[in-house]
This record gives sequence, structure tokens and C-alpha cells, in this order.
Amino acid sequence: MQPPTADVPSQRVLLRLYARFTLAFVLFTVLLGALEHLGVSRMAIGLTFLLATLGVYATIGLAARTVDATAYYVAGRRVPALFNGMALAADWLSAASFIGLAGTLYLQGFGGLAFVLGWSGGFVLVAVLLAPYLRRYGGLTIPDFLAERYGGTVPRLLAVVAVLLCSFVYVVAQIVGVGLITSRLTGLAFEVGVFLGLGGILVCSFLGGMRAITWTQVAQYIVLMLAFAVPVAWLSYKQTGSPLALLTYGEQLQRVLQREQALLDDPAERHVQRVWANQAHVLAERLRDPAAALQRERDQLEGHLQALRQLGADANEIAATERALLRLPRDAVAAEALWRQQWAHAQARAQPLAGVAPQAKPFAGDPHGTAAQREAFETSRRNFLALVFCLMVGTASLPHLLVRFYTVPTVAAARWSVVWGVGFIALLYVTAPALAVFVKHEVLSQLVGMPVDRLPAWVTAWSRVDPALLSVRDVNRDGVLQWGEITLGADIIVLAASEIAGLPYVVAALVAAGGLAAALSTADGLLLAITSALSHDVYYKTLVPQAATARRVTLSKVLLLVVALLATYLAAQRPADILPLVAAAFSLAASAFFVPLVAGIFWTRANGPGAVAAMLTGVGVTLGYMVVNQPWVRSWLGVHIEPGLWWGIDPMAAGVFGVPASAAALVVVSLVTPAPTAARRAWVRRLRTPAAGGL
Repeated sequence: MQPPTADVPSQRVLLRLYARFTLAFVLFTVLLGALEHLGVSRMAIGLTFLLATLGVYATIGLAARTVDATAYYVAGRRVPALFNGMALAADWLSAASFIGLAGTLYLQGFGGLAFVLGWSGGFVLVAVLLAPYLRRYGGLTIPDFLAERYGGTVPRLLAVVAVLLCSFVYVVAQIVGVGLITSRLTGLAFEVGVFLGLGGILVCSFLGGMRAITWTQVAQYIVLMLAFAVPVAWLSYKQTGSPLALLTYGEQLQRVLQREQALLDDPAERHVQRVWANQAHVLAERLRDPAAALQRERDQLEGHLQALRQLGADANEIAATERALLRLPRDAVAAEALWRQQWAHAQARAQPLAGVAPQAKPFAGDPHGTAAQREAFETSRRNFLALVFCLMVGTASLPHLLVRFYTVPTVAAARWSVVWGVGFIALLYVTAPALAVFVKHEVLSQLVGMPVDRLPAWVTAWSRVDPALLSVRDVNRDGVLQWGEITLGADIIVLAASEIAGLPYVVAALVAAGGLAAALSTADGLLLAITSALSHDVYYKTLVPQAATARRVTLSKVLLLVVALLATYLAAQRPADILPLVAAAFSLAASAFFVPLVAGIFWTRANGPGAVAAMLTGVGVTLGYMVVNQPWVRSWLGVHIEPGLWWGIDPMAAGVFGVPASAAALVVVSLVTPAPTAARRAWVRRLRTPAAGGL
């Protein structure tokens, strides 16, 4: 497949080109399926999928290399709306959407729909409030627009800091997804898989910038949609006899609800809950005095080890006790952190359905129950609405998405890009709830009740990748797996769906290739947004205005490599699951950019000091709330502060406080400081006025 060059072919030629790619990819998958049937190893099939898809992306990236600034930063502003919409969808359908969305719906049921509603609604805000005006402005970056609108260097540099903050957190989440996928496909450790995936990210974006990323993302969208659609249709056919998942989804949902009700009344499940409750009680006692409890644990193990040695016990038993001693936390602080995490896990598993939300129950608690149940219901509903708000406003504020509207030739094409993008994204969003239900039905009907010593091989394989993703503990020691004894992380549901359902391994490899495409496509866009802000806004616009074009592009490539390596190193530490990282990035983007961007377009009185105050206040409030209340942020920064939630709002939705604070700061500061000049107000009015023959 030959990618488009600097002279973009017609839309008809592009359609033929990518249609051939789609056919070739389908035939390639079928061929690998046939080879699996003939006995080719799973490892070989996984590696072939990984290397083949990366090879295609690398070919496009190499062929689209450029040193032209406009081509590197905004693809020459020549991308047709249809293909920009497809690239926008690939940019948007990140590891969080592909890997995490169905898993969140699996674990949270109705609550997971906040992500679908928020992300989808955000594109309405983009189409109405931002996309056409940003294209009419025609800059290269979002800090470009803010500097032009508000004047001065300070708004530009603050915008650069905000771009770095939200985009870096987001790209770390994507690289975590890359690590999960590559480690599963290759069998290597997660940390090694992360750095293997780094190569895939760099070949897509290093040489060609936005031009290479755009045409690579079109191919990646095709791969990820085929990878998502095939297991959903196959699961639907296996369970109902029809591949039309959207038509059979309701039927399977009813069966899942019936099975959930049966689990609530199952004596074995209640026994498991009691065992978990007892473990939670033991851990709570340890947390009363972690230092003393740790010392008791160490004394008991050392005494046991000494007794085993004196009695000449079996070497394996002695080795096991030595390993248990080595696994003890190094000090009281580490012990408290570990035991608190284990206590929270045990507390959740002690709840009905092991703390997993019933699939169709809207919110926790009961609006007509006891005072505690009513409070739980209100808190759950507040968090749902707060998360929808943050995701909507965050979607309309992400720099790597907004810059996509600089790549099309006209304002009208910017609007149509949003329309096409929403349509392509909807293809995945409408099937994610169905996939969550089909996978839960498989787990409930096939895995639960199985003898623990006969569990399928995929359980062991995924446990090796990361026990936090999948773990099994026969806590009641009856030799049979209960629902409360298996822990499935949100990030595994899609990637392991085909294996859970017993489908051919080639389908699992296809899904992994799709997840890799989703993570790579978003990571590429994020890295380019970061490096563009540094090379264009800091180096060229602020420090060295006379810098040559080739030098700017070269610097951007070097920075891309440095930022990618740093993000990969942090991702290898597994700071948090994918979805919390993504939600944090959305809240930060919303609190930094939404108010200054929208006010900059629709309110001529907004001025530079107001925009600066808005960005500082919004990010400060949001980041402060996260630092205080988000466990992974506190752990990452080494901060020990007593959490304090406001109205019970989860820190994932911290932007619900940051955005209003940003708006208040902009309005107050703008009104008490001098108004923008008449020329700048006229510039804003022209921005809102369609050109001749325009929209």
C-alpha cells in the first residue's frame, strides 16, 4: 500500500487505496486463521500480527516524511473531510475507548455510560463552538490561537504548560495500553512490551509529523474497527445464533440480569463474601498500628523459618517461607500503603456481586431506601453527571484533537470532519455495551462454577502479564470458582474477550492488533501536540523567531523522541489503570482550555489577564483536588494528605470544579482590568463572521 504524498490524491483515489488495504488485511487475517488451524503456534501468530501491522504503519510513516513545517504540523491543510474524520476517530478512539470502555461497562454497568455520553456529547461542543472558528483562524497549534487572541507571550507559554500537562498524562495511558498488548502478543514482560511499543509509536510520527500520522491513522481506524466488530459479532452468533449484536444485545442482557440475581442468593457466593469480610477485618486491625503489625509479621515468619531449619523441613517449604519474608513491606509506611490497598480490595469483594455493579442498575443505593441508601444514590448520581460534564468539556479542549481542524482545506470541511468523525466513532460506541454484556454472560455461564484446577490456559497467561488484570483465589477452598473469587480488571475485558469465549486465537491476535492501533494512533497525535508546542511555540515563537523551517522540524523530531522515551519510562512503572489516567487528562484539559477558547471566540471583552487567570485557576483547582484525593497521584508524587472529597465527587471528575473556577476567574479579572483594544475586538468579530461563500 502506497500512502498519499504531498500532493494529496482525490477522494476517489484515496477510497480505492484504503479499500484495497481493508481487503488485504481481511485476507491476511483469514490466512493466519488457516495457519492456526494447521498447527502454527500462537506465539508465531501473535508476533506476525504485531510485526505486520507495525510494518504497514512504518511504511506509511517513512513514505510521508517531510521537513516542510506546514506539512509536518498540519498535514499541509489538504486532508479531505472524510479522511480527516476517519483520522479524528482513530485519534479519539484511544486505548481508553478500545480497551477500557467495554471493561468499564462490564464492571460499572449503567455507570459506564457516563463515558459514552460525555465523549459523544463533547463532539457536539466541538462542532458548534470551536472547530469552524479554529479553522478560520488557521494557525498551527492551540497556544498559537490563544497568543493571537489575547496577545503577549504569557498566554502562549501557559498554554504550552497546560498542553504538556494534559497530553503527557494522556500519552502515558496510551503507552500503558501498548505495553499490555505487546506483552500479551509476544509473551515478554510488560516493561519490555512497553519499550517494544515505543518503536511503533516513533515510526508512525517521527519523520512525517501530522502528514504521516494522518494517513497512518486512517489505516489504524480500519484495523481497530475490524478488530472490535469481529469478536462482538462472533460472540453474538455463538450465544444467540445471530451475528447482529445490536439486535441480540437486549436478550443477553436479560439473561445476565437473571444470573446476577441467582448469584445474590447463592450460598457459596455468600460464603466467599464472609471470607473476604474477615480478611478486610484482619487488615483493618493491622492498619490500627502498621509498625507493630509489621514487626509481628516479621517475627512470626522469622520464627517459623528458624523452626523449619531446625527440624530439617523440606527445601521447598523453607524457600517459600523465605520468599514470604522477602515480600514483606520494607517499612511501616510501605506496609500501610499495601494493606490499605488490600483492605479496599477485600472490602469491595465482600459486597454483593463482589462489588461489581449490577449491569442494568442506574445508580448505587436506593432513592426510596434508608438514609444511607438515599445518600449513596445521590452521591452516585452526582458523580455520573459530574463525569459526563468533565468528559464533554474535556473532549472539546484536547489540543491533539482541536489541531486536527487545522489540517482541512476549508471551514466547511472542518464542520464535516466532526460529522464524519462522530459517525465513525459511533460505530464502536454502540457496540461496546453489547460486548460488555456478551463477555459477562460468558464469564457467568462458562467460567463461574468451573473446578479451579481445570481453568483454561488464558487465565494463567493473563495472570502472568499482570495479576491486577486477572487473578483467581479459591478463598473458601471448595475447589470451585465462584464469582467473588475471580478479579477481572477493566483493561482486560476487550483484549481477552475472544479467549474468554473460546474463539480461535487468531481473533485474540486481531483484537490485540486493534488495541495496538488505537493506542498508537492517539499516542502519535499526543506526542506531536507536545513537541509542536515546544518547538513551535517555545523555540520558534518565543526564543528564536528567525529559526529556519528545517531546524524547527528537526528540533520537533528530537523532542518527540525525548518525550516518548520519558513517557514510556513512566508507563513502565504502571502508575494507574488506563481509564483513571485518561479521565485525569480530560479534567486538566477542560479546566485549562475550554473557558479561554470559547470566551476568546464569543466574548470580545475577555482579555489577556483574564485568560491567564482562567488557566492558572482552573488547572490549580483541578490538580489540587486530584493530588489530595486521587490515590495514584498521591503515591506518584509521594504526598501524604488526608483525602477530602467535595460533595462526594470522585477525583476523576475534578474538572467539574476547575472549569467553573476558570470561568469565574476569567470574567472577574477581565472586568477589572483594561478591555482589549478595538483592533483585537474587531479581529474576534471577523473570526465569527463567515467569509464570502463560506459556511
